[in-house]
Amino acid sequence: MNENIRIPKRIASAVINSLKGGVVPRTGLPYITVGRGPEIDALLHDVEIIADGGAAFRFIVGKYGSGKSFLLQTIRSHVMDRNFVVVDADLSPERRLQGTKGQGLATYKELIRNMSTKTRPDGGALTLILDRWISSVQSETAAETGLDDSSPEFAGAVEKKIYEVIGALNEMVHGFDFAKLLTVYYRSYITGDDESKAKVVKWFRGEYSTKTEARSELGVNIIVSDDDWYEYIKLFAVFLKKAGYSGLLVLVDELVNIYKIPNSITRQYNYEKILTMYNDTLQGKAKYLGIIMGGTPQCIEDTRRGVYSYEALRSRLAEGRFGREGIRDMLAPVIQLTPLTYEEMLVLTEKLADIHARLFDYEQKITQEDMVSFIQQEYSRIGADSHITPREVIRDFIELLDIIFQNPQIDVSGFISSGEAVGSAPSESGDVDEEFAEFEI
Repeated sequence: MNENIRIPKRIASAVINSLKGGVVPRTGLPYITVGRGPEIDALLHDVEIIADGGAAFRFIVGKYGSGKSFLLQTIRSHVMDRNFVVVDADLSPERRLQGTKGQGLATYKELIRNMSTKTRPDGGALTLILDRWISSVQSETAAETGLDDSSPEFAGAVEKKIYEVIGALNEMVHGFDFAKLLTVYYRSYITGDDESKAKVVKWFRGEYSTKTEARSELGVNIIVSDDDWYEYIKLFAVFLKKAGYSGLLVLVDELVNIYKIPNSITRQYNYEKILTMYNDTLQGKAKYLGIIMGGTPQCIEDTRRGVYSYEALRSRLAEGRFGREGIRDMLAPVIQLTPLTYEEMLVLTEKLADIHARLFDYEQKITQEDMVSFIQQEYSRIGADSHITPREVIRDFIELLDIIFQNPQIDVSGFISSGEAVGSAPSESGDVDEEFAEFEI
């Protein structure tokens, strides 16, 4: 086994179990990241612009299992290391960008529920962020004034500093009420009023169903709704910067669920919301905010039902006349994921074999020659050139590792070459063998 890999067993278990189940692990991604260097570099360049007060919007496009969600989670991990706050959500029939029955609000709730930081990477970071903000303001006030928290003037000095942060929000849409809620939270924090703090958090999470309830409990006349939830995302981005973070990154996956909406008018309303977000980021109406959306080629490019069915988006996003096969523009708003190369898949299988052996404490039996043979078998299946994805290859490989581990008497090379491990007849074209002839083992 490769001694360079020192992955904790709990992370190894999460990685192997997630990948075997066909989903992207939320932890341990650096141990298995292969390829995607240009895509990651391009998105991290956006992150630098966001941290500097700008905004960015990108689409990540790839077919099912191509590594789209993996790339989103990889970027999520990278930006949290850079002191960003990340919110993410998968769209579904119940979660859309716009709706009349709470679907837009449901997406907002999911985003806030999944609010994550480096110290709270699994979501639920909202209360931690608010408390950390107040604590940091108190520390800064003490350092600047020389007062301590027992001094009568201290609370007034802290509140003055709080209002400096809040002042930056007042001019934004709904900023006055957002700022008022932050003030309520601060005063509840100071007095130890946990009940009022909880009500503010409930409001920020979009959990008040009526304005009457919000007005009676918090004294604000608005609630987050289907129509305006995105305005609060922009407010959060500015607030988080003032609270000491680098910015806010919003990740929205499974755009295909908008493509699947049967009603064309409802689809158009959702695409209109995307257009609003896109224009805001490009025209400077949003600050410290990045938005990345993931979808399949069909749900983006289909001019009947996809994003490109909305002409204002198609004209902004479609590739220009200088686009060429094999020539990629990483500065374009749409990043198309190309398949991993055979060499990259080999590196990935080597990493997974190491992690699997580490997890189950055994001496690795599968060789590099075996892995090459396995990949040959996978890519020589009929239709593999256009249909096979990294997700399927990974799932098959982990199944193979499980079988080898549990049946040590198996002759690995013979088992793979027999085709039993992948269960399909190879194609007769020989194309894959020619590709693999370049491998030097």
